[in-house]
Amino acid sequence: MNMKRSSIILVFALVWLAAMHTAIGQETKNAAAARQPATIDTGYGIQPGDILEVSVWKEKDLQRDVLVRPDGGFSFPLIGDVQATGKTVEQLRKELATRLQRFIPDPVVTVATKLAAGNKIYVIGRVHKPGEYIASRYVNVMQALSMAGGMTPFAAANGIVILRRVNGAETAIRFKYNQVRKGKNLTQNIILQSGDVVVVP
Repeated sequence: MNMKRSSIILVFALVWLAAMHTAIGQETKNAAAARQPATIDTGYGIQPGDILEVSVWKEKDLQRDVLVRPDGGFSFPLIGDVQATGKTVEQLRKELATRLQRFIPDPVVTVATKLAAGNKIYVIGRVHKPGEYIASRYVNVMQALSMAGGMTPFAAANGIVILRRVNGAETAIRFKYNQVRKGKNLTQNIILQSGDVVVVP
C-alpha cells in the first residue's frame, strides 16, 4: 500500500514539474520577445497613420502619396486594396511590383516612408510632458524620457515600467533609470516599439 501511495505521489510530482517547466519556458520566451529590439535587418514595420510615397517608373498616374488607414491598408490604382501594416518598405515594394505585373510589364516600383506618423509611443506618469509621441525609426527608453521633458523631482526613477503587448498579452518590462544613467545594465535601455507605454511612477 505504501509503495502504491509513493508511486502516485511520484507521478503527481513529475506532472507538476513538467507543467512548471512549460510555464517557465513560455514566460522566458515572452520576456525575450518583449525585449527584442528592432534591428536594421528586420526593418521598420509600416504602421497605420504612416504616409508612404509610391511611384512606378514612367507611369505618371502611378506616382502618389498614400496614407495607411487605421485598418492597415491603402488603395492604389489598378490593384485596389493593399495591406501594409507590419510589412517593411521592401516587402511592400515587392508585393506591389508583383501585383502590377498583370498590367505593366516588369514594373519598376519605388516605395519610401515619407512620414512615420503611425510609429507612436506613449510616456505617462511623473514626467514634465506626458503624452503621445511620434518616434523616429529607433527610439530607446532614455530618449523617450528626454522627449517627455525628463522626470519630475518626485518620480520613482528605479520603478519605471514599459508596457508592451506581445502575442496579444500585456507584458511589463522593468527599467531602472539610475543603473542606466551610471552605465550599468545597459540592456535595459531597449528600443521601443510602436504602441509601447513608458510608465514613470
